[in-house]
Amino acid sequence: NQTMDAKQEEDLHQVYYAHDNSDHSSQNSQIDTALTTRPKIPIWRITISLILLFLNYFLAQYDKFILSYFQDDVISSLHLSSSAYGVLSGYATGIVYALLALPTAFVADYTAARVWVLTVAAVWWSLCAIFQGLSHNFWQILLARIGMGMGQAPVEALSVSLISDLLRQDYVFLGESLLYVGVYIGEAVSGQIAVAFARTGTPWNNALIAMGIVGIVIALLVRVFVPEPKRQISLVMANNERQNPGSTVASTAFAPMLTARKNILSTFRYLAHMRSFYLLVLSSAFRQLGGYVFGYYMPSYLSNLYPSEPSLLSRYGIIVGVVGSVTVLSGGLITSLMWSRTKLLPLYLTAIGGMISSIFVLLMLFSLNASNGDPNRGIKVLYGTMSIAYMTAELWLGAINSLIALLLPPHTKTFGLAVWSLIQVLISSSGPQIVGLSLRNTEPESGAYLEKTRIALAVIIPVGYWLAGIGFLLALPLVKLDIAGRFVEGRLQWCGRKGAFLAGGCVLGALVVALFIVSIYYSTT
Repeated sequence: NQTMDAKQEEDLHQVYYAHDNSDHSSQNSQIDTALTTRPKIPIWRITISLILLFLNYFLAQYDKFILSYFQDDVISSLHLSSSAYGVLSGYATGIVYALLALPTAFVADYTAARVWVLTVAAVWWSLCAIFQGLSHNFWQILLARIGMGMGQAPVEALSVSLISDLLRQDYVFLGESLLYVGVYIGEAVSGQIAVAFARTGTPWNNALIAMGIVGIVIALLVRVFVPEPKRQISLVMANNERQNPGSTVASTAFAPMLTARKNILSTFRYLAHMRSFYLLVLSSAFRQLGGYVFGYYMPSYLSNLYPSEPSLLSRYGIIVGVVGSVTVLSGGLITSLMWSRTKLLPLYLTAIGGMISSIFVLLMLFSLNASNGDPNRGIKVLYGTMSIAYMTAELWLGAINSLIALLLPPHTKTFGLAVWSLIQVLISSSGPQIVGLSLRNTEPESGAYLEKTRIALAVIIPVGYWLAGIGFLLALPLVKLDIAGRFVEGRLQWCGRKGAFLAGGCVLGALVVALFIVSIYYSTT
């Protein structure tokens, strides 16, 4: 650490932490120089770390696909209603994700022990996955899923944060894309397991128990082999050639608490002063909302639409696994190759790709109608349009999350990523919840259930994709300003930006609580 005068500190706080224009004591003002412009970690260790982080993230996503592919079995074996299933697949874990990701991510940043926190979290959710597989009714599996959400909450933020410091900036996009391959491999593996379980009569909960056991093993390997990398300078700092100010206080008995408070407030100030953050996070949330609804309800819908196709789930999983994985890696690779020319490619990939994909999603939903009711022709249309839908839509995950990680302040980036995920989860988890409520009092095997599901998917998914696309395109000039360090200047006013952020948070929180209470009520009636 090196001492700097009050004027220098004030200037840096204006750009990066957007602190108020107040006088700072030079004795307590320090810059943390424990940052690097280029990580120096052996390639073999980076490779092992990426593989283990990928496996851990893949397993953390796997339970969602089990609920999706085994929806009918889960509902019948646990005697659930459609609304109750919506609770399990939506806010039951979504609210816990949103609330508990913040303190866990903050502890990881504050203690500089991201790998330790990730290990403990992975062991915990693995145990909860085992308990989930042993559940016999709605309340047991609900409590197990809430417990699992406590462990899974920080996994994405911690993994993205670690990878953003393991690799140099232009390779971060490819590394993060490799992490998100876990989403597509998980769905592909789930499809194959669903087919194998159906043929052998194996119960669905065996998959969750096995997942929990493997998860514990992977967690221990993460602790042994993944290093705690030195923090890398942010994209904003690199473009302005400035250091990131640290948050320090006088040495007293309360110093740790005061430092923790300053770190939290400085991160929120930083996000509030960013010109693009609110538009980026809302756009990403709507994009995730469409994706959540797709993932939770599309497999069972297609199975009911083509009941004479026993291999449909298997081929569905193969398309998701192969096309999705290749596409997300392509998005990361293209962004890395073009990084020296443009920093905005992730926004274009997400916006335009989602808009194009929505057209092919509709063709998937109405593939049988488009084939005049001929299942043989319809299934061919389905597989073709589904492949194109994934090729256009799934370029975005690794690229956009890498960009966010590089825009955040290094020492609190995990906490910032948790805030980013919090807002997304609160909004996107409402999708399955809304669909579940719309299917209330409808028999899962009936034609009315199929029709209602089709209408819900045909409305929610394209609308989510288009809202996201428009939002990302509108954010382009704002991101340019943020990269240049031209944040909103001065003290935020309650009658302006600060008040709008607070009001938006209160409205969002109220809607989340209301929707959760309504869904719980209908699940028990």
